[in-house]
Amino acid sequence: MTAATTTSLPTSGGGMPPEDDEPQGYFAKLSRFDWFFAVLLLLGTASAFGLYHQAMDGYEKSILIGVAPAAIALGWFWRPLAKLMIGTAAIALFAIWLYQGPAGADLARAETAFLLKYFLSSQSAVLWMCVLIFMSTAFYWFGMFMQKHSDAMETIGSRMAWVAVVLAVVGTLVRWYEGHQMGPDIGHIPVSNLYEVFILFTWMTTTFYLYYESHYKTRALGAFVMLVVSAAVAFLVWYTVVREAQAIQPLVPALQSWWMKVHVPANFIGYGTFAIAAMVAFAYLIKQQANETHWLKLAPLWILGVVLCFEPIVFRVSTQDGGTGYWVVYTGVSALMVAGILFGRKRIAARLPSLEVLDDVMYKAIAVGFAFFTIATVLGALWAAEAWGGYWSWDPKETWALIVWLNYAAWLHMRMMKGLRGTVASWWALVGLAITTFAFLGVNMFLSGLHSYGEL
Repeated sequence: MTAATTTSLPTSGGGMPPEDDEPQGYFAKLSRFDWFFAVLLLLGTASAFGLYHQAMDGYEKSILIGVAPAAIALGWFWRPLAKLMIGTAAIALFAIWLYQGPAGADLARAETAFLLKYFLSSQSAVLWMCVLIFMSTAFYWFGMFMQKHSDAMETIGSRMAWVAVVLAVVGTLVRWYEGHQMGPDIGHIPVSNLYEVFILFTWMTTTFYLYYESHYKTRALGAFVMLVVSAAVAFLVWYTVVREAQAIQPLVPALQSWWMKVHVPANFIGYGTFAIAAMVAFAYLIKQQANETHWLKLAPLWILGVVLCFEPIVFRVSTQDGGTGYWVVYTGVSALMVAGILFGRKRIAARLPSLEVLDDVMYKAIAVGFAFFTIATVLGALWAAEAWGGYWSWDPKETWALIVWLNYAAWLHMRMMKGLRGTVASWWALVGLAITTFAFLGVNMFLSGLHSYGEL
């Protein structure tokens, strides 16, 4: 027996070789970066508590303490999210430092400090977010149609989407700071009006999509998902120009509650993931009908075109103020986009992942959205009981929120009990987005009630 053979024999007791592939515990799998992130987040939470605990009530302190372990768990679950938290916090703190003048915080520096004026004030960061979302969408679509370098184009689109998310979160954090510097009765978490929640919708939806992109190892869906994000950004730009909605305003009495801090973000996780599911459903129908030539069977495309071209008319008529030229351009771009998808559907279908993957993404997005929308609905009922003395009043917003919930509850029930898949599930998801959009915007535009503070 050679020496090499001898050394390969087991040396542990019992005559069995040592187990080198035993499953590791959860914490043993964590890297140094994971622990660094956890310590950094706990230190930040402790600092915030020490500095601002006197300005918080018991509920707000509970939220702050509860967010820390939840954020750590999310960062450990998906490491890019931990990097996003660290990066946005560092940039926001840098922006806050730039606001400091000889006599303390000075909001006028937003017009004199170069980095604040052009990049890091809340409005500058949001405008850059808008530009990058549009560019990201364009690069995703370049990747769809280019014969060469398609992967490179999609990679650029993905990187731009990440930068847009960073700037959106930084803009939100800096806006929060700016509000508090304007006065203690003005500062609030920026989720109180349409301008602020459209920013919230944009970065939350994009972040969820980027997770699915990473998880499923495909960037082709970005071309579809970023369309709905770009539509939200287009509305945000119009709303900013026409209504000057970027101005920070004091909260109306109904919103002066800690419930807003948890109800609204949970709601928009639901809205965002429902939107992702609908666009994935649209991609599913495109792939399924790539070789179809009958116009009636290409209904998903021309119906999308009708909806996109009808949207500007709705906004123009319902708001009854400027922006006609803006919506004309929007309509033209929408028509060209739909025509491009129609004539390039075979190329698009070839780039998309399998129907099974598309179906799975659609299901998981709706499942996540339904869970958070349920939480948001329960929180909204509790908030209503505190603000108006009753859990439910059949206000138009509440009624349509219930319709949205019932729609997706039925979708998930049919999925789990009856094996709902494919074409029917995809059409249902698209109809669900129409219902959700009306609950989000249509109620504000056409109906009135206890939630009239959110009207256009």
